[in-house]
Amino acid sequence: MDFDQGFDMFSMMGTIFPIFFILVAGIILFVIFRGIKEWSYNNQQPRLNVAAVVVSKRTNVSGGPDHHSSTWYYVTFQVESGDRMEFTVNGREYGQLAEGDAGELQFQGTRYLGFVRQQAQI
Repeated sequence: MDFDQGFDMFSMMGTIFPIFFILVAGIILFVIFRGIKEWSYNNQQPRLNVAAVVVSKRTNVSGGPDHHSSTWYYVTFQVESGDRMEFTVNGREYGQLAEGDAGELQFQGTRYLGFVRQQAQI
């Protein structure tokens, strides 16, 4: 291929790079906007305390097997009406909750605030 006949790799990169940059910047702005919108929505919701039972727990691990992986923890609660709600929790909360635990779920919108376990009846 004769590079003198109109194929200029540098002019092609001059076209692709700005498009790639705008695409990445757009994705970052979208994620930031969505996070601010959810944060604002949660702040407008009432703080609720409802009777609930832990019905399931799960994790989502991303990354490789090395020390650069990330783990997200999720717990699903069932309230008295039969509705189920899944919340993201931290690792400490995840470890302290067990399926079948009954108690009082505290939340605000999609934001998990805590769970107070009922004392076992002896």
